[in-house]
Amino acid sequence: MPLALLALAIGAFGIGTTEFVIMGLLPEVAGDFGVSIPTAGFLVTGYALGVMFGAPLMTVLGTKISRKRMLMLLMALFIAGNLLSALAPAFVIMLIGRVVASLAHGAFFGIGSVVAADLVAPDKKAGAIAMMFTGLTVANVVGVPLGTLVGQSLGWRVTFALVAALGVIGLAGIAKLVPDLPKPEGVRLRHELAAFKNVQVLLAMAMTVLGFGGVFAAITYIAPMMTHAAGFADGSVTWLLVLFGLGMVGGNLVGGKFADRALMPMLYVSLGALAVVLALFTLTAHNKIAAAVTIALIGALGFATVPPLQKRVLDQAHGAPTLASAVNIGAFNLGNALAAWLGGLVIAAGLGYTAPNWVGAVLAAAALVLAVLSAALERRGSGVPSDVVAASVPAGQQPTAVRH
Repeated sequence: MPLALLALAIGAFGIGTTEFVIMGLLPEVAGDFGVSIPTAGFLVTGYALGVMFGAPLMTVLGTKISRKRMLMLLMALFIAGNLLSALAPAFVIMLIGRVVASLAHGAFFGIGSVVAADLVAPDKKAGAIAMMFTGLTVANVVGVPLGTLVGQSLGWRVTFALVAALGVIGLAGIAKLVPDLPKPEGVRLRHELAAFKNVQVLLAMAMTVLGFGGVFAAITYIAPMMTHAAGFADGSVTWLLVLFGLGMVGGNLVGGKFADRALMPMLYVSLGALAVVLALFTLTAHNKIAAAVTIALIGALGFATVPPLQKRVLDQAHGAPTLASAVNIGAFNLGNALAAWLGGLVIAAGLGYTAPNWVGAVLAAAALVLAVLSAALERRGSGVPSDVVAASVPAGQQPTAVRH
C-alpha cells in the first residue's frame, strides 16, 4: 500500500477523534459555559448536521481544483474549526467551531476514498479504502479515550487544541505524500449529479443508511443499557467502548480484504450476521461477559460493511464518483441520526433499554434485503441503465488505477 494512505489515515484519525470525543466531555463543556447537558448536546447534533450538508456542498465547491488540493483545504478547515472550539469564549462560538470542523468530514472521506482507490490496482481498491478508514476506527480505540482523559484532567480546551495539531500533521502528510493526481478530463458537475439517476447508487446509499444505522441504534444507548441491564458500573462504559472500537478496527480491515474478492457476498454475510447479533443483544445484554463479547462483534460486523458499501458506490458511479462518494459518507451520519431517534422512541414507549437492539436488527435486516435486491437487478441487467452510464461517463473516460 502506498505511503499516501498513511497521510489519509492520519487525517481520518483526527476527524474521528473530534467527532466522538465531545460525547465524553459534555459535562465539562456544559459546566464551563454554564449551559445544560441537553443544550451542550447541540455540539453533537450540530456536527452531524454539518457532515450531512457539508459533504455535498464542499465536494461541489471543490470540483474546480485537484483532489489533492481539496484534501489540503479540507484539513485546513478542520484545523480552523478545532482551534475555534479550543479558544471559544462562549458556547455559541464553540458550536460554530464544531460546525466548521464538520464541514470537512464528509468531503474528506468522500474525496479521500476516490484518491485511495486511484492509488492502487483495481483488485486492491476496497483494501485501500479500508486502510484510510482505519484512522477513523483507531480513533475510537485510542484517540477518543485518550482525548477524554486529557480533557477531564487538563481541560477540554487542551483536547481540541491537540486535535487541531493532529490536523496539522495530516495536512503536512497529504502535502508531502499524496501525489497530485490529474483531474479526470471532461468531468463536470452535471456528470457527478447524473450518478444519482442510477438506481444502484441509490440502493447502495440506502444500504449505508440502514446497515450502519443498525449499529448506532444499539451503541447510542450503550451506557444506560450496560448499567441498567448488565449491571456494569458507570466507569466501565469507557472500556466497553474500547472493545467496540477494537471490533471496528478488525471488521474494517476484514471487510476491505474480502470486498476486493467478493463484494456482494461480503455484504450478505456482514449485514445478515449483524442483524442476528443485534437481535441476540437483547438477551446477552443481561450478562456482563456475553454483553462485552457482543459489543465487540457489533463493532466488527458493523464496520465490515463500510469498505464494501463505499466501494459499491464508487463502482456504480464510475467516471464521476466524487460527489456520490461524499454523499455516501453523509448517509452514514443520516443512518446514525435516524437510528438514535428510533431507539429513543422505543425507550420512551416503555419497552426498556434493550429495545433499541431490536430496532437495529430490523434496520440491518432491511439493508440485507436491499443488498439482495440490488444484486438481483444487476443480474437482470437493469441495475445500471445504459443511458445513465452514458450520461455519467464522459466520452473517452475510462476508470484507471495509478500503480506505485
